[in-house]
Amino acid sequence: TLGRGGSDATAVALASALGGACEIYTDVEGVFTADPRVVADALKLPKISYEEMLEMATTGARVMMARSVEIARRYGVPLHVRSAFGDSEGTWITKEENLVLEKAIISGVTHDTSEAKATVLAVPDRPGIAARIFRALADAGVNIDMIVQNVSAEGATDISFTLPKTDLPAAEPILEVLSSEIGAKGVAYDPDVAKVSLIGAGMKSHPGVAADMFEALGDAGINIEIISTSSIRVSCVVRAADVERAVQAVHERFRGYAEERIG
Repeated sequence: TLGRGGSDATAVALASALGGACEIYTDVEGVFTADPRVVADALKLPKISYEEMLEMATTGARVMMARSVEIARRYGVPLHVRSAFGDSEGTWITKEENLVLEKAIISGVTHDTSEAKATVLAVPDRPGIAARIFRALADAGVNIDMIVQNVSAEGATDISFTLPKTDLPAAEPILEVLSSEIGAKGVAYDPDVAKVSLIGAGMKSHPGVAADMFEALGDAGINIEIISTSSIRVSCVVRAADVERAVQAVHERFRGYAEERIG
């Protein structure tokens, strides 16, 4: 009755009001360094920070809904994700200061196949055009994720961005009208993309993490189409057909960090 993840969000809110931790019982043993269905030797994390879990939840990990983690972070509720089918210790989601960051460089690799890519071609390079495009999409309730604008050439530039595939029916008519109004050369749509993300609280103080990720994808022969970063996340858009190989390649490159973290 509360939507997907609503029971978790309600449980966290009750734990905040009553005081104490919140245990989330699910069909997995905890939070893993990758989806075990894709990476057979993925490792279970004993602890992870709220910030890391939020990034994982919003980039494809389905063990926790982002809203639940947001409530827990705001009110300082420790979360314990564990299996409903056994008594083993699960994963604690807690404040970053409770982690040993020297061992927390990488927490996991996530993937998301629910997004599509749209490119507005040869957009006139003048002030206000990007705002006009994304304001129209926002007013229609279209959620934009990653954005990249190419270097201007001959007074025009391509603007590419990702959005949920479910938002394409709402976005397409808006973009077609806008393309004509602003003098662009059209819009190209590509539903066959996927996002691979590397998350870790310690990466902000360890240079070279992004380079290692890009090298792992390159060595696997996987092309990167869009890159987006935050202080604890690096995300790459790749072909949907390559996503499982991408997750496996990146996880293999950073497995040593994960093993050290688990210790």
